Amino acid sequence: MSIISETAVALRFYDAKRDKEHLDYSLPEEQRPFTALPYEALQACEQDRKRMPITITVAEKSVGFFVLHHGSPIHEYTSSTSAFLLRAFSVDPNFQGRGYAKQAMLALPVFIRQHFPNFTEVVLAVNFNNKSAKALYEKVGFQVIGMREGKKGPQDIMRLLL
Repeated sequence: MSIISETAVALRFYDAKRDKEHLDYSLPEEQRPFTALPYEALQACEQDRKRMPITITVAEKSVGFFVLHHGSPIHEYTSSTSAFLLRAFSVDPNFQGRGYAKQAMLALPVFIRQHFPNFTEVVLAVNFNNKSAKALYEKVGFQVIGMREGKKGPQDIMRLLL
């Protein structure tokens, strides 16, 4: 198990030179159905420039990852043109259980306001069976605004107003 003494979580834009080797993790079997691994999400980002990969860091070390996606594909989640879709959120299993996911989500509004001041909301879809993720999103202020049928079952659509 890795130990990091500094616990302040920060968000930064993904940088392959700095982050690639640290984000080469896999998830426990029970988490795999619910999210893409970083390398899978990065492949999608290369194909779609409206997908922005973000690294979650602690003491400058990469501990997690997600994608902010904007543009037409997110209109099945919201009618807002100033919204991001949060995708592929994960924390390296070696760093799970330390509150980093919650801290990252709490840092998200500040990060977006700093880099994308015209964006006013974040939406996401969370599988009904992913109860721990839904609880996390609710703790940081996301609210359920609807539901949809996903590839792996029903999903709640959640929104955080910035």
